[in-house]
Amino acid sequence: MKSYTMKIAGLERELPLCEVNEHLDIAAFVMFGDVEITTAAAAALLKKCPEHDVVLTAEAKGIPLCYEMARQGCGDYEIARKSIKVYDTEPISFEVNSITTKATQKLYLSKERADRLRGKRVLIVDDVISTGASLKVLEGIVNSSGGIIAGKAAVLAEGDAAERDDIIFLETLPLFPK
Repeated sequence: MKSYTMKIAGLERELPLCEVNEHLDIAAFVMFGDVEITTAAAAALLKKCPEHDVVLTAEAKGIPLCYEMARQGCGDYEIARKSIKVYDTEPISFEVNSITTKATQKLYLSKERADRLRGKRVLIVDDVISTGASLKVLEGIVNSSGGIIAGKAAVLAEGDAAERDDIIFLETLPLFPK
């Protein structure tokens, strides 16, 4: 399998190249199971991020980063879920089309969890920002909950996302056109 080697938060990682379609491959960055990169990336991002009261991410790949940033920093985090759980009352929902997911998804946050964001400075985080679709949904969740977006951060900015001036990131991840 082809791969792409890069340094992230001072650590070298080999990222497998995965086909998105017949014209494009992406380098897959998955933090699951990599405690070293999660810890280092969280520390490096926190140095660049503004003050915040809570960290928010979308289920699932951003969860390790979100947790670790909360653990090292503000001590509080929330997860926008991909499905409604039996304990979720009056959930708010938004649709998202991500480059790494083939179908439209919805993200949910229960009324109780959303109420916890009201009036708080929320740092939105993800592992990779590419099209910005997931970020837009998380921004909608924060806004509809009455939270204040403190910043938007990711370990990697992929493709054109690296040109954005409204996000914080550690490294640029190139796209691989065929």
